[in-house]
Amino acid sequence: MNELTTELKTLHEATLNNLKSSKANNTLRAYKSDFRDFGAFCAKHGLSSLPSEPKIISLYLTHLSKNSKISTIRRRLVSISMVHKLKGHYLDTKHPIITENLLGIKRVKGSIQKGKKPLLISHLKSIINVINEQKNEEIKKLRDRSIILIGFGGGFRRTELISIDYEDLEFVPEGLKITIRRSKTDQFGEGMIKGLPYFPNEIYCPVTSLKRWLEISKIKSGPIFRRFSKGSLLTENRLTDQSVVLLMKKYLDLAGIENKNFAGHSLRAGFATVAAESGADERSIMAMTGHKTTQMVRRYIREANIFKNNALNKVKI
Repeated sequence: MNELTTELKTLHEATLNNLKSSKANNTLRAYKSDFRDFGAFCAKHGLSSLPSEPKIISLYLTHLSKNSKISTIRRRLVSISMVHKLKGHYLDTKHPIITENLLGIKRVKGSIQKGKKPLLISHLKSIINVINEQKNEEIKKLRDRSIILIGFGGGFRRTELISIDYEDLEFVPEGLKITIRRSKTDQFGEGMIKGLPYFPNEIYCPVTSLKRWLEISKIKSGPIFRRFSKGSLLTENRLTDQSVVLLMKKYLDLAGIENKNFAGHSLRAGFATVAAESGADERSIMAMTGHKTTQMVRRYIREANIFKNNALNKVKI
């Protein structure tokens, strides 16, 4: 009996490790961050956070609904459920007290809520122009230009963008191939290759900009987007995903564009929106962005086409 108990305990621990391994590190960090907020709520009211129960979860969701978007509320619920799984506890998130409360919250708040703005062509040009006007060393301007242009041109998540290594690049006559070894929707590391063609206008061409950055930085291996030291020396340290956000917001501000409604996702959303405006179909957009479902891509297409085929265009006044 003791041997059986020991074996089951070993299997249990291995199962929990498998569950952890199935999620990216960034995803696990997000779960923990969300769960900390839930833990604080429970501690404040003398409730159990782990293991918890549907009634407590429902109270927390109602608490969140005062100031949070429905998408945030759903994400928190997923995080709480996953932390329970990772710790070996069962939580019934399909219990009516949770599902019906969520439905009520959705009806009260509405599910169409403003997200962060996409970075459109006008914004992109303004950012690149303001970078070019800076009195920084050319090497810094080249790095920053390349980050913005590659991020936009490839529809990259910011974590994908800062994870690119020199070994992932292949320059070809048509442009540039970038291998993405792992991403949010590719947890098993199957990888994908993105192709960025040359732009007619070299000022805004991601391929040309990156070529120049690599030449002047003399990077031949490892991370292509790196930090500068305080003495403006290029280090071997990879930029963080948060650095991409701060960089973009900095140049939006310098360009005189209100930056509070932009985020790291704005580069990716901007690519999808602009591609849709230009007539790209959802399959070709998904092939570049790596979206696994059409839901988000169709939202970009709807927003991009809001003035196309608009019934009011037929009205003559």
